[in-house]
Amino acid sequence: MRRKITMNWSGSCRLVFQSLFLALILLCIAVADASSEESVPPVQEKPVAQDQGLINKEADMKSAPTVTMLTLSQCIDITLRTNPTIIAALYSVDVSKEQVGEALSNYYPQVSAQAAYNRLKPYPGMSLVPQTAYNAYTGSISLNQTILDFGKTSSSVGISRYNLESSRMNLNTTEDTTILSVKQAYYAVLQAKRNLDVAADVIKQYQLHLDQAQGFYKVGTNAKIDVITAEVNLSNAKLALINADNTLKIAWVTLRNAMGVSNAPEFTIEDNLSFKKYPITLEDAAVRAFENRPDLKSIIAQVHAAEENISLQRTGYYPFLSGNASYSKEEIDLSPYTISSSWDIGVALNIPLFNGFLTSHQVAQAKSNLYLVKENEEALRQQIILDVRQSYLNLQAAEASISAAKLSADEATENLALANGRYVAGVGSTIEVSDAFASYVSAEAAYNAALYNYKIAQASIENAMGAR
Repeated sequence: MRRKITMNWSGSCRLVFQSLFLALILLCIAVADASSEESVPPVQEKPVAQDQGLINKEADMKSAPTVTMLTLSQCIDITLRTNPTIIAALYSVDVSKEQVGEALSNYYPQVSAQAAYNRLKPYPGMSLVPQTAYNAYTGSISLNQTILDFGKTSSSVGISRYNLESSRMNLNTTEDTTILSVKQAYYAVLQAKRNLDVAADVIKQYQLHLDQAQGFYKVGTNAKIDVITAEVNLSNAKLALINADNTLKIAWVTLRNAMGVSNAPEFTIEDNLSFKKYPITLEDAAVRAFENRPDLKSIIAQVHAAEENISLQRTGYYPFLSGNASYSKEEIDLSPYTISSSWDIGVALNIPLFNGFLTSHQVAQAKSNLYLVKENEEALRQQIILDVRQSYLNLQAAEASISAAKLSADEATENLALANGRYVAGVGSTIEVSDAFASYVSAEAAYNAALYNYKIAQASIENAMGAR
């Protein structure tokens, strides 16, 4: 008979319990929706490109170039998917997104359930209780909903959203810094490759000069010192070729590391190390920098978060109103079989009276933090002006040096041809040819360096402006 009573009670109690629980949930959700419509600031939509950057990170993380020729743009695209520093910044954005969700959770009801089982044996001598052991089953469910907190939750949500915006801008700053490193490494490869080509060409010409010197020595036209000098020059040129080749290999390693594909298969890159004037004025560069720099946007978001934090700390002066509801049921497996249940619903008002001046200190700390962030913003603005001016001056200097280096390289090439011609004609000397070769190598290296410096100056001013 006891089993039948238990089954009947379980079926009816389950229905009542579920109905009450559903009603409480619907009531609290309605309250939460009403509160959120009044208190939650609108979510700022982030750019689609950033959303796409957070998609399929795991699939793109270790991707490597599979083509034989990559342009600078393709290298940058690969970097944005594979560089571990950028991927770490992406996860930092994810953390900030979840913190927004954590702050929003305070708008929703907090529901918890508890169940307990106890095997009880009364103390001997308790005449009102049977002396046999018995089972006790207890279950309860409770619900708590914030009704009014005078902006505490909305301020917390606002702070987390501003922090999310700051995190996204920090991601952009990381991307810009990494892109600048990739550009520097990319152009360093091209510079090293051109210097290697010059070194290889010099070896060919030194070999030709050595053959000429040996021919003249055999017929008795020139002394053996010409042959020895030519052999020494050829050996030095081979050593220079080894150094140039090593420089190129290091440049390739640096590029792969900057891209985040250290174990990528062999690939080549497009040679765009040529001069193309970058049209920009100092005024335009400064305006674009203040409009686009992600680090400036990040610190502005931090200023807003610091302002919101003052409002959050001030809520410590205000009361806190919440609603609560609970339902519990207890079964005692003892003759007579006992079933009891209870429920309660109500509101609670918490009024802070005195907390040892904690709130006043927290408000003062929040204000000081706001002043600190604002000063950091001003310092960053001054740094941006410095970055733009330095980059612009470097760009102008690099542009001016290209024409001079090109003229020097052309003259060195012509002088080498004349020196070789004079030596073949028998009116020149080996020393003259050696000097011409040295001038040629130096002028070609200077011209390649001028082209490299201009590309880096252009990349630097683009970075200073926050432009991709």
